[in-house]
Amino acid sequence: MNLPLSLGAAFLAGLLSFAPSARAQEKPAQEAPKPAPTQPATNSESTVYVIMKTTHGDVALELNREKAPLSVENFLSYTDKKFYDGTVFHRVIPNFMVQGGGFTEDMNQKKDTAKGIKNEWQNGLKNSKGTLAMARLGGQADSATCQFFINVNDNTFLDQPRDGAGYAVFGKVADGMDIVDKMKAVKTATRTTPQGPMQDVPTEVIKIKEMRRMTPEEVTALKAKLGKK
Repeated sequence: MNLPLSLGAAFLAGLLSFAPSARAQEKPAQEAPKPAPTQPATNSESTVYVIMKTTHGDVALELNREKAPLSVENFLSYTDKKFYDGTVFHRVIPNFMVQGGGFTEDMNQKKDTAKGIKNEWQNGLKNSKGTLAMARLGGQADSATCQFFINVNDNTFLDQPRDGAGYAVFGKVADGMDIVDKMKAVKTATRTTPQGPMQDVPTEVIKIKEMRRMTPEEVTALKAKLGKK
């Protein structure tokens, strides 16, 4: 991820190296055709629930289709075609975020992505702890494709247009934040990858084993657990 410059140029330059950028130290991949519209959600029209099964445990995600329709449909398109299955969380920064969705376990970046989507950073949703947001290239507002991140802190600076736009939130962790906390606690290092050196790479694999929409029965059970109607 690549963040926001100033209290002098040096401060903002430092932030840029930490912001959620979709790719690490490489040129953007050639854009592929935009995916066809996804099937209608099995959940309510405004809210969609997805289960993310990882090697560290299961995380239930609540997607806000009302506030972030483009981001949600984009995320679901990758989910429905099993794009995320077998990918890893390749960037972990404690007290900031965990980022995944674009690299395989051997740290090869997946190239079969669709065209970048319109940045919905002004939808009113904030980069608060536990929220789900799109990763993108710094300085390229509409470059988000498959990669996403989970905020593990209140990252309000990501809501500001320091490079022309903020980072678009499109959902939140509904259940399993304890699993995300396990992810953020793993040790990291700089690693040589096919794309070049990458920083903040977990030294233990955090793999997404499966990402899929939750069934109506699972949604009912989740809402009961959370005390929702």
